[in-house]
Amino acid sequence: MNKKLLALATKNVSDIINIAIEHKPIGNALVVYDTRYGLTDILTEAYRAVLPNARFIDFDTVEKEKVIAAFDEMRAGDLVVLIQSSNFLLDAFRIRLHLFNKKLKVIEHLHLYRNTEDVWDVYINAIAYDPTWYRVIGPKLKAKLENIKELRIESGDQVLTVTGGVESPKLNIGDYAGMENVGGTFPIGEVFTEARDFAQMNGSFMLYGYADTEAFTIGMHKPFRVDVKEGLITSWQDNAPESFGKIIQNIKEFERPIIREIGFGLNRAITRERYMQDITAFERLVGLHFSLGEKHSVYKKEGITAHKSKFHVDVFPVADRILADGEVIFENGKYVV
Repeated sequence: MNKKLLALATKNVSDIINIAIEHKPIGNALVVYDTRYGLTDILTEAYRAVLPNARFIDFDTVEKEKVIAAFDEMRAGDLVVLIQSSNFLLDAFRIRLHLFNKKLKVIEHLHLYRNTEDVWDVYINAIAYDPTWYRVIGPKLKAKLENIKELRIESGDQVLTVTGGVESPKLNIGDYAGMENVGGTFPIGEVFTEARDFAQMNGSFMLYGYADTEAFTIGMHKPFRVDVKEGLITSWQDNAPESFGKIIQNIKEFERPIIREIGFGLNRAITRERYMQDITAFERLVGLHFSLGEKHSVYKKEGITAHKSKFHVDVFPVADRILADGEVIFENGKYVV
């Protein structure tokens, strides 16, 4: 096991537990893990060092009923950590939601196998928790977006505008004060919203990356133009990868290829040059991402039934400059807030 990575992981895990989650040393903790992948092993050892009194369960060596029984023994305010090479399945429910319903604190690491060994250091750096960054930049960015009339995204020589305002932005910055649930999936770092009125999103943008909808990994491409009319993807540049057209066609078979999520990543450990393949982690990079398809349960929209929506495909536009009501909030790869 790489000792340098383990030492860094131990420090970062300690900061998550003590600063973000605010778990007290005297509190109960349960760690459920597997041993299928090396990155999983590193994280498990880091949690052993930080939580010496916690109960540890190897998911693959016990019956599912025993895992559920262990959850049921926890009391409100206790901590559960899930370290998953893939994604633990307990048939009847989604584990994290089940734990939140029990008022437990949750730290989740999942789909670690998607990240190849050469970027394990990126993942471990990405779980670092710096409150002086997340808890300052996040609220400032939210405030800039809260009541705007126009969001302008300059992408190469293309421009995409959202007029009529955006929904009240949500924060994923490791600050759970006043929130119903404490914890979530790490790495963190995001401010996200969506257009109030999809019909008022028009223009074009350059796209450099998007999710493989079957493997849920990021694919990087030479930037190509994508055209938007009233929130819908209507056309794209002839030299676009064939796979992008297939994604849009797949969405159209069930619903509309609409842009819903507008996400601003805050995680400085992730870049276009040094990134993790897992899409859930990559979308935290400093910059912009959209979701295509109607699935986005955070905001309720007329005409969209959450449980019937199917697609949420993350895509990554080139964002050279972003303006909120004419004021620059992102430029040259940095936030200006």
